[in-house]
Parts: sequence; structure tokens; C-alpha cells
Amino acid sequence: MAEIRVAIAGVGNCASAIVQGVHYYTSSDEAGLAYPDISGYKPKDIKFVAAFDISEDKVGKDLSEAIFARPNNTVKICDVPKMGVEVKKGPVLDGIGKYLKKVVRVSKEKEVDVARELEDSGAEILVNYLPVGSTKATEFYANEALKANVAFINAIPVFIASNKTWASKFEKKELPVAGDDVMSQVGATVVHKTLVRMFVDRGAKVDETYQLNIGGDTDFLNMLEESRLKDKRESKTSAVRAMSPYEVPTRIGPSDYVPFLENDKICYIWLKGRYFGGVPVTLDLKLHVVDAFDSAGVMVDAIRGTKLALERNIHGSLKSLSAYCFKHPPVQMPYQEAKSRFEEFIQGKRED
Repeated sequence: MAEIRVAIAGVGNCASAIVQGVHYYTSSDEAGLAYPDISGYKPKDIKFVAAFDISEDKVGKDLSEAIFARPNNTVKICDVPKMGVEVKKGPVLDGIGKYLKKVVRVSKEKEVDVARELEDSGAEILVNYLPVGSTKATEFYANEALKANVAFINAIPVFIASNKTWASKFEKKELPVAGDDVMSQVGATVVHKTLVRMFVDRGAKVDETYQLNIGGDTDFLNMLEESRLKDKRESKTSAVRAMSPYEVPTRIGPSDYVPFLENDKICYIWLKGRYFGGVPVTLDLKLHVVDAFDSAGVMVDAIRGTKLALERNIHGSLKSLSAYCFKHPPVQMPYQEAKSRFEEFIQGKRED
């Protein structure tokens, strides 16, 4: 099969996980992959050809080194050989909040022409891994993808694929766009969605629910800034609320930054409801994951699915792919429906 040429905006923990993971699966078994093969494409067919960041500790380095530079703190699962991909400096815009300024030194290098870099690298897909709250920066990179005729995958909670105006821009350029806000493989939101749907499907009434998350990476540090959280809260909350035909009082979002947890994420999910005879039932769950690797398992599927869309000349928002891989897709679906429609898409049984 042909390679899938991918560029990355934001060389943080999530970028580290997916770069490591792609290399890991060149020689390891297929454990941990939902889809080892997607229409002939395997994770090892993903080739990273360009990368952008603003950190002094990452700009100018080979991508294989930059993914391990501080403040990245996710686990190391393998050594990554030199890739010949230099991390270039992108614009800062709103990509760094007041808390990140304390731990990220902005590079003094000159900003590059991102669209030109994408064209020169031969990138087919640009993945957006910027920090939460980077609205202007995300829109900048989406626009650069349009200029360079490159597909766009938005892994963060800024609404691009689910925004009709942006979706129309990609449609007009005959390019696919997927997003928004990646749904982890075994993450808080997919578990929460599944539990609420299970209550509803089994005839139990959900009266109240919350999801609280803590972690120790720069994502959680950045999210101490409440003003950057509006889209994040909406993304996670809308994904869960869509599982119930009636309104449920819901509170979801990051709760605190605990530095020694590093890239570990701990999630607490609580549901209160009633089943037969109005008898009360309460569910209390704790989930502990390595956050960056939890999302990487889904992103390798999103990348391969987007490659198929490019090959099949499918434009605009990828609805079934986005419903399966992201928290805030253009169309919300229960997990099993999204999975079924995604499989039909990758098998070529549906256009979207």
C-alpha cells in the first residue's frame, strides 16, 4: 500500500504517543489495535513528514527527539530512530495560555510559511494537536490546510468539522475534514456515554450524572484557565447528553492539576437513577489511563479513514468517522451505531 503522509501541529504528549506507536507497530504484534488493517492500510503505513510547534525545546529538533522534550511526560514505549523531520516554528496566536507560559519557553526562531511547508513535505493530512483553548491557532492551521490542499483532522475541542461554515470551506476545496475533540480508546467520555446509554436502553431513568478528571500533564495545567474550557466542557457534555432522550443534569470537565500524576489521567464517573418501581440505583466508577496513548489508538484509525476519503474523493465533514473517533462530531451517535457506520465506511459500503 501507499504511505499516508501526515503533518502534525503541536508536538505534545499526544504527538509523542502516536509517533512512538506507529514505530512500535512496525515490529510488534497487533495487541491494542481496534483495526490492525483498514482497507489494506496498517499503522506502519503512516509516515510523518512535517511538524510544527512553538517551544524552544522542540523547534529545530528532529521529530524523534522533540517528542521526548520537556514538558512532555508521557511514557516511553520504544526508541524512535531519527526521522529526518525538523520541527518548524508555527505562530503562537492563542496557543499558549497563562499557565503554559510558566513551563513553555517560546522559540525565537522565525515563523515558517505553514502552507508552503505542507506543500513541500508532500503532506496529505494535517493533524491538529494544539492545546485546549487554541481557537485562533486551530483556525489558522485549518486555513493553511485549505491553502495547501491538505485534509484536516482536528483532535482538540475547537469546532471545525462540526462547524457548518468550516465544513463548507473543506467541501468547496474538495477535501475531507474530521473531528472534533478525539474520543479516547478506553476513555472517560466513551465509558460515560456507554453507561448512560446502557441505563436508557435497560429502562432505568438517569436522574443526575457527573464526570470529574484529574491529571498531571500540560493539558491539565493549561485547563486550570477556565476561559479556555468552554468548548471542552461543551464537547464532553454534549457527547454524554446525546445518549439520553430526555435532559439529565450533567457536570463534566477537568477538575484539577496534580503534577506528580504526569500523563496519567484519573476519571471519576457517577450516575444516580431509578429502575423498576422507582427503586434507586447509583453507579460509581474510577478509570485510570495513560492519557496520550489512550487517544493515539483512535487517531491511527482516523488517519487511515481520512486517507480512504482522499482516495475515494469524499469531501467535507466525515460524519461516520467523526462520530466514531471524536466527542463533538457533526452528528452524535451511540457508540455501537457509530462503530457500525464507521466499519461500513472503511469497507466502502457507505460514502459517509
